[in-house]
Amino acid sequence: EALRQREEREWHNARLRQENARLRLENRRLRRENRCLFRQALLGPGPDKPPADPGEEAEALRAQLGRLQEKHRRALRHLRRCRAAGGPEASGAEDGELDELLLEEDEQP
Repeated sequence: EALRQREEREWHNARLRQENARLRLENRRLRRENRCLFRQALLGPGPDKPPADPGEEAEALRAQLGRLQEKHRRALRHLRRCRAAGGPEASGAEDGELDELLLEEDEQP
């Protein structure tokens, strides 16, 4: 019974590590996308594009920010569930960063 439980824990931990790696890649991709979009917003339209209506552009950026914030909240909730399910063995080297993000989310209204 103890061996079976150990194997289950090891399998579960391996699954959590895979999910964690997938989420890290997704997080990296979203950060790159965010930087790119922010850079585009700062630089404005290129010479071949007509200037966009500032009101429309601001509204589009607000909507996009809302979508990104919601993705971020869902990812943090998922990480929190994975951490709770994995127990102390599931914590990794990025615990400090995750704790920081979770604290930031808890502090926001």
